[in-house]
Amino acid sequence: MQKQVMSAFLRQVPMFHDLSDQEMERVAEIAISRFIPKKSVIFSEGSEKEAVYFIQEGLVKTFKTDENGHEQIVSLLKPVDMFPHTGFFNQNPYPATAEAIIDTHLVAIPVRLFERLMLNTPSIAVKMMRVMGDKIVELQEKLQSLSGQHVKHRVLSFLLKLAEQHGEVNGNSITINLPMTHQEIASSIGTTRESVNRLLNQFSKESLLKFERNRIVIMDLEALKRQKELK
Repeated sequence: MQKQVMSAFLRQVPMFHDLSDQEMERVAEIAISRFIPKKSVIFSEGSEKEAVYFIQEGLVKTFKTDENGHEQIVSLLKPVDMFPHTGFFNQNPYPATAEAIIDTHLVAIPVRLFERLMLNTPSIAVKMMRVMGDKIVELQEKLQSLSGQHVKHRVLSFLLKLAEQHGEVNGNSITINLPMTHQEIASSIGTTRESVNRLLNQFSKESLLKFERNRIVIMDLEALKRQKELK
C-alpha cells in the first residue's frame, strides 16, 4: 500500500485523528498491509504479541476458549477498529484469539516499532490511552449486561448494540451485515444456542426482525427497544 493511501486510512482511526501530517507519516512508515482470508486465525490467545491491528476492510471476531472448548466471543470488530484492545502498553501475550469473519484487509503495526515511535511522539500515547479508556467502559457495560439481565434482555441488548455499531439504515429497517450464527450470538452473551433460537423465532413471528444467512434485518427498531424496557 502506498504511504499516502496508508496515511489516509490511518487518519480515520480515532487515536490518530489529531496527529500532524509529519507524525502521521512516521506511523505510516512502520505500518504493514495484510490480507486475511475468511475464517483464518490472525493470532491465537496466549501467543506473543508482535503487532496491533486495524481493520481496513472486513470483519473480525475475538474470542476466548474455556477448558471444555466452548467459545466466548469478546468483541465483534468493524473497519477502523483496533485490536487487541490491550494495545501497545504492555508486554502480555494476546488475550484472546482473533479470526476473520469474512475476507479482511488489515493494517498491522509492529509493537516494538510503535513503542519506539510513542517515546518520540507523546501525543500518540495520550490518544491511545483515551481509546483504551473508552474500551474499558464498553467492556464494563457488557459485563454488567451479562451479569444482571434475563436472557431475553441480553439478546435484545446485543441486537441493539449490533444495530448501533454495525447497522445500515434502509428505509424503515436497519440491516446488520454480519454473517453470525445463532451459536455465535449465544457465545457473545453467555447463553445457549437453543435459547437464542427460541427468542429470535419469537421476534421474527412478531415482525420485529428477520434473521437471514449473512445478515440480520431489524424491521422495527422502536418496538425492539420497547421490548427491552419491559420487565
